[in-house]
Amino acid sequence: MKIFRYFFVGGTAATSDIGLFSLLTLIFQVHWFVASIVAFVTATFVNYFLSIRFVFKSGGKHKKHHEILGVFLISGISLFFNQIILFFTIEKFHIMPLASKCIATAILFFWNYLTRKKFIFE
Repeated sequence: MKIFRYFFVGGTAATSDIGLFSLLTLIFQVHWFVASIVAFVTATFVNYFLSIRFVFKSGGKHKKHHEILGVFLISGISLFFNQIILFFTIEKFHIMPLASKCIATAILFFWNYLTRKKFIFE
């Protein structure tokens, strides 16, 4: 059941990530690298707050500050891979940035769920 709730939470966070990325790159002409970092960090906040509200029990496994640190540590690793995926898809394979962002988000979805479930929340 949690995976289905995480699909909702992850989908909402992904929508905020992709939406902000699109706004920054298409409207404000921010370079994809910077736009991706800003959007990813924002989506991480969205994901964390929705996750502890609808999916995971906050404070059950770790103290709150360790929990937040763990989320951002895992998200930092995800951001690293996100940027690598975007680099290759945009710069090497010449895929449009928005499509590349969707690809990266889809690839990292299960990594985020599984690592948060295993190491942070339960």
